[in-house]
Amino acid sequence: MKMQMIIRRFAGAFVLASLLLARYHSPYWLWFTAFVGFNLLQSSFTGFCLLEIILGRLGIGGSGCVVEGQSDIACCGK
Repeated sequence: MKMQMIIRRFAGAFVLASLLLARYHSPYWLWFTAFVGFNLLQSSFTGFCLLEIILGRLGIGGSGCVVEGQSDIACCGK
């Protein structure tokens, strides 16, 4: 599965979970929603995504440097 798809799913799940928690538990959970939104916005400008680093170190989602017709090993020189 591609890294971008995993990150989008995590972000969507966190936003929906925090909205449910804000509705049924405490409105302070909306700060978590804002945090996720801020991280999505800053990563669009800077290219830095902590979740991408964490998932990469765990070996989940590939390295993101796959060139068409080549494996991660051929592309990244591992």
